[in-house]
Amino acid sequence: MARPTRTSIINMIDALSEPFEYAFMQRAFISAALAATVCAVVGTFVALRGLAFMGDAVAHSSLTGTATAYVLGGSVFWGALGWAIPASIAITYISRRANIRLDTSVGIIYAPGLAMGIIIASRETGYTADLFSFLFGNVLGTSWNEVITVGAVSSGILLVVGLLYKELVFSSYDSTMAAASGIPVRLMQYLLPVLVGVTTVVALKTVGIVLVLGLLVTPPAAAGLLARRLPGIIGLSVLIGLVAVVTGLYLSFHLDLPAGPTIVLVATGLFLLALLLSPSRGLVGYWRRPRPAAA
Repeated sequence: MARPTRTSIINMIDALSEPFEYAFMQRAFISAALAATVCAVVGTFVALRGLAFMGDAVAHSSLTGTATAYVLGGSVFWGALGWAIPASIAITYISRRANIRLDTSVGIIYAPGLAMGIIIASRETGYTADLFSFLFGNVLGTSWNEVITVGAVSSGILLVVGLLYKELVFSSYDSTMAAASGIPVRLMQYLLPVLVGVTTVVALKTVGIVLVLGLLVTPPAAAGLLARRLPGIIGLSVLIGLVAVVTGLYLSFHLDLPAGPTIVLVATGLFLLALLLSPSRGLVGYWRRPRPAAA
């Protein structure tokens, strides 16, 4: 096997450092890393509670908030957030009060939110390009103000999860026992969907409305194949999410690919790799399992 030459090493270093020479790439790396971290942490609880469809629905229905904010000349981030929080609460409230399945309640909020967003967007001239960026992400267009906003909101989410970690875990695994232990289960039932809604808004700039589920669900799913204990799953999920966004941004920069879809595809590739290497479900674990003795 040929040893790497001095020239090849220099070229590799240049390829790794070149993106950081541009301010827009610096902002993209920071913003995407923040979004990946908070998505990985909250996404782990999403996987525990089976709320993946809720994250996707809130992201799509937040088009109403983004379109309204754009028409009024306000911040589309806060517009999306202003829609995501009430929508998340409404999904849980309708499910509890009407005694219907959560996925049915999600569909009730999902459809009109997306429909109203499309109607508002269709009435505004010149909104097509901006609409495309919100559908598929535009992390390369992130401003420093947006980086600060994403950082502040992400820090708030992580702080809440850290302070209420025990309550979130207990109520996610066994709500009946949690209630008997004095944990405010009803509050947790509303809090987690709100965290999911806010997290999806944080990730919208990175991967867009259509692809946000890939960053919210795929890294935790991959981590769940490789780790057993919840803290390990969360930590590994964060690592997988960071690898996905960093690798995706490098590929996007050097191959001139759209950043959001590239990040999601890398995350999916990491999930397939985790599935291959999983000690319990992957091919590696399959060949290591003892075979039953022949009769």
